[in-house]
Amino acid sequence: MKRKKKINKLKVFLGVMIIILLIAISAGIYILVNNPDILKGNANNEEINNQNEQKEEEEMLPEDTIINIVGIGDSLCHSQNFKDAYDSETDTYDFSPMFKNVTKYVENATVAVGNLETTLAGKERGYSGYPTFNSPDELALDLKEMGIDILTTANNHCIDKGYSGLVSTLDKLDEYGIAHTGTSRSVEEQNTILFKDLEGIKTAFLCYTYGTNGIPIPTGKEYCVNLIDKDFMKQQLDKAKEEGAELIVVSMHWGAEYRIKQTEEQEELAEFLIKNGADIILGNHSHVPEPMEMKEVTLDDGTKREGFVIYSMGNFFSAQTQEYTRDTLILNVEIRKNGQTGEITIDKATYTPVYVYDNGSNAKDRYELLDIENIISEYENRNSQYSESMYNLMKSELKKITEIVGPEIDNTIKEK
Repeated sequence: MKRKKKINKLKVFLGVMIIILLIAISAGIYILVNNPDILKGNANNEEINNQNEQKEEEEMLPEDTIINIVGIGDSLCHSQNFKDAYDSETDTYDFSPMFKNVTKYVENATVAVGNLETTLAGKERGYSGYPTFNSPDELALDLKEMGIDILTTANNHCIDKGYSGLVSTLDKLDEYGIAHTGTSRSVEEQNTILFKDLEGIKTAFLCYTYGTNGIPIPTGKEYCVNLIDKDFMKQQLDKAKEEGAELIVVSMHWGAEYRIKQTEEQEELAEFLIKNGADIILGNHSHVPEPMEMKEVTLDDGTKREGFVIYSMGNFFSAQTQEYTRDTLILNVEIRKNGQTGEITIDKATYTPVYVYDNGSNAKDRYELLDIENIISEYENRNSQYSESMYNLMKSELKKITEIVGPEIDNTIKEK
């Protein structure tokens, strides 16, 4: 009888345990069904750890460096321009009103480059326009205040006032703290490459001109003007590379005046420059815009090399009236240095179309650089101070500039 009671108790105990076990299993299944991610817990933890490690590694890798180089065309200061800038009350000159609409496209550049197609030979020599230029010193100061960091000085007007005028120009640029390249006061200066550290990218700036309008370069002072000569240019390109240039920008005063298409000589020189190390070529002299392109060349070993060239940016400002001479642009070239490899690439080349507008000889500020696209946009949004005729003029000039210069360049699209 006692044994039978023990067996019954054991059965009850086992039954209870089975019920508890079944409840536990059911609860577990319920939890798993409603929380399937629990099974992935370890896998997720491992994945999270891997992601964190990868993120830490990425954070440790150096970031890419991106800079932008802005270029403007020829500052061709005719007598009408400096007379317009004259303030009789102070007996000084102020060119800044002419630049006010476009300063924003220059002032935030990593570096901005322009061509000074005049001399700063001093007031005592008499200010003059075409054919031998001599401009008020304030022109250089106002270009600097607009945001120009470098002025190229090798052009066909650089010795309009002789060697002394060339020296005076460079002295004045030094006084204002404006870097310059293209003309020199000594052999040593000519052989000193202009470098700029652009956010850690060591960049060389070079400049050459086709000639000096027939004005002889003084005997014994051949160093004073960098002429277009392949042996000399290669020598300077090689020197720039030897001294650590990671990026080379070459300004060229070349081509044919009033021609909206580059010459075969310009194309051949561009190929030569890129083949020998130039990365960016900024063209001037024609007084009108010319096309831009990414130009690929084949090196002697069969490999390819690519560089950017704009054959002419036109007159940044002038008093010229011939067709296209008032059409210009502000160029913006975006460059990337890969943080891991150090490779330098040109990402983009864009431009702001600009028109040199003449408000008339009786206007307070006769010459004004107009932001073409901004005027069009404001007029179309019914928020404009400009007339319908101005709107139509801007549309016409925009069409001219974009057809001549060509489409903007975005090399990042090819990488996607």
